[in-house]
Amino acid sequence: MQPILRLEHVTCRYPGENTPALRDCSLSIHRGEKIAVLGRNGAGKSTFFLLLNGVIRPEHGWIQFGGKEIRKDADLSILRRGTGLVFQDPDVQILAGNVEEEVAFGPANLGLARDEIGRAVDKAIAALHLEEYRRRAPQYLSGGEKKRVTIADVLAIDPAVMLLDEPASSLDPAGRRNLEEHLENLHRSGMALLVATHDLDFAWRWAERILVFEAGTLAADGTPEEIFSDQPLLERCALEKPVLYQVGELLGIAPPRTIEQLRQLTGTKQI
Repeated sequence: MQPILRLEHVTCRYPGENTPALRDCSLSIHRGEKIAVLGRNGAGKSTFFLLLNGVIRPEHGWIQFGGKEIRKDADLSILRRGTGLVFQDPDVQILAGNVEEEVAFGPANLGLARDEIGRAVDKAIAALHLEEYRRRAPQYLSGGEKKRVTIADVLAIDPAVMLLDEPASSLDPAGRRNLEEHLENLHRSGMALLVATHDLDFAWRWAERILVFEAGTLAADGTPEEIFSDQPLLERCALEKPVLYQVGELLGIAPPRTIEQLRQLTGTKQI
């Protein structure tokens, strides 16, 4: 299967900086993947997302989207439409006076016809269960509601890849559960999801693949089982084993991904 996104030996740096922010990064991303992006602050996660969204350009190497190499500034629109970025802080992303106008901003910026914009907005608002908030000012919504609005912002442009930077930060437990439900719905639609997170329990529970960045390099790319069984990698990149992974080790069983799996593996009804 041809990857939707491919990077080959990409290096980039910010203006005025001598040290590259990302060095010699090569990987492929396919439709429908659930990828957690891990690494300490400053490891290169945000730079990686800005690169995939076309905000910054490679200094060396190349990016390919949908089989087309992104070479010129004119090609960046293909990348920006195909990969949607949800920022960590919703207030940075929200601009419009009400939710409907906010969600319409992306499709309108792409130059879609009025009826196409309307259909895109209706679909995104329905997908994130925001119908009752259409006329509300997003600035006055709760943190979880704002996060749903920013995801709807991106969903309205119908990207093949969605990039979410710390989407669960500042959310309460109910908001986190709600967010994961929406991520599952997006995954079922065939969208590739990349989530940058410091929540290792979430990464273990949710992801099918994990990318680990350290000091501007892609330090590891593997399954959750491969990543969290590599103790030297965890120590080098300041990561820890998820709680359920450690529970599995203590019990001498295959580390469970969820509490329900732990119950099944141990035959315990209540944990």
